[in-house]
Amino acid sequence: APAAEHLRVITTIGHVDHGKTTFVDSLLAANNIISSRLAGKIRYMDSREDEQQRGITMESSAVSLQFKVLDRNADGTPAPRTYVVNLIDTPGHVDFSSEVSTAARLCDGALVLVDVVEGVCTQASHPALPPTITVLRQAWLDRLKPVLVINKFDRLITELKLTPTEGYQHLLKLIEEVNAVMGSFFAAERLEDDLRWREEREKRLAARKEAASDTVAEGDADADDFTEKDDEDIYFAPNRGNVIFASAIDGWGFRVGKFAQLHAQKLGVKEAILRRVLWGDFYLDPKTKRVVDHKQLKGRNLKPLFVQFVLDNIWAVYENVVINPNPEKIEKIVSALNLKIPPRDLSSKDSRHVLSQIFGQWLSLSTCTVQAVIDIVPPPTVAQRTRVPKMLHPDLHEATKEPQSQLEEDLYSCNSKPGASIVGYVSKMFAVSRKELPESKRKPLTAEEMRARAKLVREQREAGATAAQETPTPAAEATDAPAGDAAPSSDEVLLGFTRLYSGTIHVGSTLICVLPKYKPDLGRAHPHNARHLAETTVTALYVMMGRELLPVETVSAGNVFAIAGLEGKVWRSATLCGAEGANDQSLVNLGSVNRQAPPIVRVSLEPVIPSDMPKVVQGLKLLSQADPCVEVFQQQTGEHVILTAGELHLERCLKDLRERFAKVEIQASEPIVPFRETAIKGADMAPPKAGAGRPRGTIQSTAGPQSAVKYTLRVVPLPPAVTALLISNASLLQRLGREAGSEKAEAENELAADQLELEENAEVAGESFGNASFLNSEDFTSALKTAFDDAGGDWKDAYDAVWMFGPHSSGPNVLLDQRPTSERRQHYTRRKEQTATGVQRDLEDALERGFQTATFQGPLCAEPIQGMAISLQALELDDEIVRAESAQSRLGQLIGAVSSSVREACRNGLLDWSPRLMLAMYSCEIQASTEVLGKMYGVLARRRGKVISEEIKEGTAFFTVRAMLPVVESFGFADDIRKKTSGAASPQLVFNGYEMLDEDPYWVPTTEEELEDLGEKADRANVARAYMDTVRSRKGMFVEKKIVEFAEKQRTLKR
Repeated sequence: APAAEHLRVITTIGHVDHGKTTFVDSLLAANNIISSRLAGKIRYMDSREDEQQRGITMESSAVSLQFKVLDRNADGTPAPRTYVVNLIDTPGHVDFSSEVSTAARLCDGALVLVDVVEGVCTQASHPALPPTITVLRQAWLDRLKPVLVINKFDRLITELKLTPTEGYQHLLKLIEEVNAVMGSFFAAERLEDDLRWREEREKRLAARKEAASDTVAEGDADADDFTEKDDEDIYFAPNRGNVIFASAIDGWGFRVGKFAQLHAQKLGVKEAILRRVLWGDFYLDPKTKRVVDHKQLKGRNLKPLFVQFVLDNIWAVYENVVINPNPEKIEKIVSALNLKIPPRDLSSKDSRHVLSQIFGQWLSLSTCTVQAVIDIVPPPTVAQRTRVPKMLHPDLHEATKEPQSQLEEDLYSCNSKPGASIVGYVSKMFAVSRKELPESKRKPLTAEEMRARAKLVREQREAGATAAQETPTPAAEATDAPAGDAAPSSDEVLLGFTRLYSGTIHVGSTLICVLPKYKPDLGRAHPHNARHLAETTVTALYVMMGRELLPVETVSAGNVFAIAGLEGKVWRSATLCGAEGANDQSLVNLGSVNRQAPPIVRVSLEPVIPSDMPKVVQGLKLLSQADPCVEVFQQQTGEHVILTAGELHLERCLKDLRERFAKVEIQASEPIVPFRETAIKGADMAPPKAGAGRPRGTIQSTAGPQSAVKYTLRVVPLPPAVTALLISNASLLQRLGREAGSEKAEAENELAADQLELEENAEVAGESFGNASFLNSEDFTSALKTAFDDAGGDWKDAYDAVWMFGPHSSGPNVLLDQRPTSERRQHYTRRKEQTATGVQRDLEDALERGFQTATFQGPLCAEPIQGMAISLQALELDDEIVRAESAQSRLGQLIGAVSSSVREACRNGLLDWSPRLMLAMYSCEIQASTEVLGKMYGVLARRRGKVISEEIKEGTAFFTVRAMLPVVESFGFADDIRKKTSGAASPQLVFNGYEMLDEDPYWVPTTEEELEDLGEKADRANVARAYMDTVRSRKGMFVEKKIVEFAEKQRTLKR
């Protein structure tokens, strides 16, 4: 194994169809894993059948490549060195963005591929970021060193038919766009640092004043000045060597340094100087043969150096090989470049083959990429000093942190010596067919083994032995039990996708699996931590080679590999630590992978043959482990539900279940799409239910025998600013709810951990949208108070009455305690200080339960409510009846009746306003040419999509259209739009929260105009009513349907 200094761990990231897998093919061809003729066509890393059929990657896969590079020693003498590049190819489709997150966690650098024509969208105002910006953000957050690869360069010449000068201007704009994105990340971080510095400075000053040192000089207060970070090295610039211009399909790529090397001697300029001026506004003065900048042009029309020495040459090759084939000029080009290409290849009718022959020798893509990776991406020994501190301390804002222990020193330095601490990180589990494991495959015999076997057979014959078949056969050898500790009945083995950060792992080593919820501060003996530790033995180690797995005995620090033996111990991700001499200091938790796209598409599954249900349950368990973005759970109704990131992801999961994990026929329901319910102040609403003189939404009700409990509630729509604040801080509200709900100062840790896990799962199942802000409780309190005060009117002092939030104590609805008497004391910040006792407390608990149930299942179609305030205005209790009920042990029935009554009152109060459904929305981005725009708009209009913006990309005939599309209308949308546009437009859908459908589901024509236009039947379809009835019928609720639509029409049956 090479030293850690000669290792590189990289990933390919980018938008779907920008050529990542094709690009990797050229690197595989350079390692003789595939033929160079097949590079770009075979897409070797796409090992699944559906990946090959669709032409997109769905699962990240890794490969280890070896390259010999001529380096220079310290004394300047050339010396060949062997570098190992661990490369992970990732999907670009937004449905599989979690695969990008898991891969980025393991890598030190990233090849960011961008299509030269499609480019990158930099609309900062767009709510859901385009995929290219998303992957750049992922690389930024994980502190990866990026290399920009501008791919599909040939499209500038063959499709857009630009001149070299126009191509140069196009490239300038593209690199500027990408740098603008990087600059926005830096600016956001800079603002956060500035705010943090100001807060710390204020705290220091306040502490000094408290210590009676008020006479601090102003200069003393500013002694700790804000230190500016340098942003110079975050940008992409061809003259720095971190930009590759490439055409993966034609197998060529170059950096500016390559042409500087070719032309330096010819121009008599030093290579380093030429590399610096070959990109940018620099020109060659034809008279003086000197390089001048744009100030010295003096009106002359000269070509930039990059056009003259780089682009003109590439254009010339394409012009004479592809556009207007000219064999004579091709021969001149080959001889001018000193290339050795056989005449048979040059005379080939396949222009792509001729191109690959010329470019393969002149501008080899693999050579260029490997050299860029070695130059730009740091080795693990350097990279881990900046990446590992961020994993250990997620709140760290500095570039690095000094190691606090020997373990951290080993981690930072990627120490693989025998005594080093063992720490690895499993970013995901993946399933491999048992037949695909190396141990299960028939091993080919070597020549030596065949000769030994023949000699043995001859000896047996000579000895008179006739049972030659008793000789051991390769098939018999291959029947050893494969690695992994899966049950023998299972055909799938789960392996861990792992990177080792320090130490060396051997087959048979004992490791401790530290699960993501382990808290290092509490120590391993703490009850909470005990359930998040598991000991395991390594049964096998594999080097991943795309589709193949190569067994190895040991793995040293810095490598990416697959590990067997974690099944049943690790669910999705874990930190692996050495078990030998393990103590609190030797166990670290590198955290869990943050998921970018929340799962939104939900379907319930059942087998076609009911007796196959145990196989389906086992298959779902395997699937949820093998796929980092799928969620599986059982509903209260007993249905088994699967949540996926999108339609394509759902298709893949169902295929895997049927063919690999369950191996039975499965029926999937129609997608269960989430809705939200709310109410607004409509233009034409019915008179208030409470009667004249009372505010709208007021409900007076009683509960229990002889009206033992009387109360008054008022339901009002919340101000939009308050609703938005509650939605963005759902996780904080959840934490506050958990803290308030614990009645003892120290609750049982086991129970608390279970509750935490349940609520986290509930949050995932509830499609929590990732547009979250991270305020602390004090900031949230002040923000909520300000939001209520800004709303004015009746909301002025509403903050003081906030009792609780719902549903799940963390939703965007508020229960207000606005009883006029002095007993009003409930507030969400004081819920721990319960002073009420006995029946009064039970009643308030019943009120809370009624509120939570009502907001969890609204009146329209039992979907969660959003943006409503429920105000308790009066609560009266008849003591005599309560005592009588208590004497007969019927107090529980009374409390239950109050809870049910409050629930119905909340629902009726909402219906007093104008009710509305809120639809889950996708943000949709489509790139299409002008010819298919009309057809694309037709598809969007039919599916009730709403176009937000459209803009033409300069220098191209392509439009980028952004639209909002209801999730409920999105199924089959991608296929539909491809069919209508003959494959010219392909959409990307990203979940973007909820949007109100401004249509009352209960609307009927009432005014004379409406009756005149629409008739009594209101033949116009009520979209909101249709959605509501669909959900109600799915849930088994009553749906008002007309059995006979047009009874007055005569129906005559012909005999």
